[in-house]
Amino acid sequence: MTPARPNRLQYIGYCYGKVLPPEMDDWVRRDLTGPGAWTRTLIRVSIPAVLVIAPLWLIPASVGMHLAMSLLLLIPFVYFAHALDKIWRSHRLRQHGLDPDLVDERARNRDAQMREDYERRHGRADD
Repeated sequence: MTPARPNRLQYIGYCYGKVLPPEMDDWVRRDLTGPGAWTRTLIRVSIPAVLVIAPLWLIPASVGMHLAMSLLLLIPFVYFAHALDKIWRSHRLRQHGLDPDLVDERARNRDAQMREDYERRHGRADD
């Protein structure tokens, strides 16, 4: 059985803070912790940034000036989206009643073998 997916309207609401029904928790978990989660978060933050920046291109100016104005606003959006990515995804997991520690699940699974090798050679760190 495939997990329930949001329709277009639910998806748009979800992208900007709405909580989906509990039957979609599996989909939410994969969306916020699975492969590409960081990219999806960056895109979701960039869309409103582009909507704010777009009217600047209506101001009569050179292309260089338009690029300068756009980048001056877009770079902080991208910077803060990257810096707050895990915090935002943890918050979204918590909103849906899921474990916020799932954000680091992929990294923990990826590093588990390395940790086991280290512990086998050097012993546990808490001993």
